[in-house]
Amino acid sequence: MTTEIPTPDDEAPAPGMIKADLLTGLVFIILGVAIFYASWTMDRLEVRRIHPMTIPGLVPGMLSLSLTLCGVILSVRSLRQKAESGWQQLQGALLSGAAGRALVVMGLALLYTLVLIGNMPFWAATGLFVFAFILVFECWLAEPRRPLLTSGLWALGLAIATSGIVTLVFERAFLVRLP
Repeated sequence: MTTEIPTPDDEAPAPGMIKADLLTGLVFIILGVAIFYASWTMDRLEVRRIHPMTIPGLVPGMLSLSLTLCGVILSVRSLRQKAESGWQQLQGALLSGAAGRALVVMGLALLYTLVLIGNMPFWAATGLFVFAFILVFECWLAEPRRPLLTSGLWALGLAIATSGIVTLVFERAFLVRLP
């Protein structure tokens, strides 16, 4: 009995996904450069004699450089792979289940950051986000779908624990006032 060992060609991504990676890498590069510019132009607070290593734009600037680097790596990798008829298959990659789940994650993250944070206490916003995230991905987008009652109880427990722990860590360990 012989078993075939997969070759690198068997595991190669679909041409549409290669082009999707290229577009995603370019978006990461643009986003990273824009965030770096915004963090560079933030007030440095020298007038208040703030230490240069604690300037408000330092962490966003470092994260933006990391995002830009990841975008460059993703773009270069996708350019080096063969993707015949990749642009024609791009639509299929963008309409796939994985792309839909990624859009749901982005939507939930935007809802959390732009709507919930600032309009309710941080702990409540975080708990609601974790609860909704678990229910969406276990009861709505999972294959097979899990029962609502057991997932709801699990999500409630994790939401309470996560919001409590995150709030305590930021307020007590990092001394950050949360909204």
